[in-house]
Amino acid sequence: MNSESLLAQFDALLPLAAAWATEQEQEILRDGVSLSEKEIGDARALGVQSPDRVRLLQIETIPRPSQPQLRAACNAIDFLTPATRGLTLGHGIFVRSDCWRDRSLIVHELAHVAQYERSGGILPFLRRYLFECLTVGYSASPLEREAIAVTARVCAE
Repeated sequence: MNSESLLAQFDALLPLAAAWATEQEQEILRDGVSLSEKEIGDARALGVQSPDRVRLLQIETIPRPSQPQLRAACNAIDFLTPATRGLTLGHGIFVRSDCWRDRSLIVHELAHVAQYERSGGILPFLRRYLFECLTVGYSASPLEREAIAVTARVCAE
């Protein structure tokens, strides 16, 4: 699967991605832990509207979709690789065990929580974020660049 075929299948794959993300968020919200007071302060500084709803779940490796089309799509855009340290899905954040409570990582993921909230939820966020990753690349994605910039600002304070 290449970027061109992914673009052609984007509208069909998006609901599958949103369903997977929603399922993963529910697991994090059920099994995760609340933010610390310091993390709540960081969340507020980032504009997170509901920091009390955010949960962190420590995990050995960030999960990838098992659905073959979604897995192929992840491979095609080099998304959710073994190097992935954290993943935000709505108000749920997976954190790889060796990065647990790493402030800069948590702040970065909290920036994505704020983006989910501003977007209106999982489906609208993923529509924009994944399209950006597909068309301009993960590192050039405006949403990713925003998260990087606000993380640098908040962590420098």
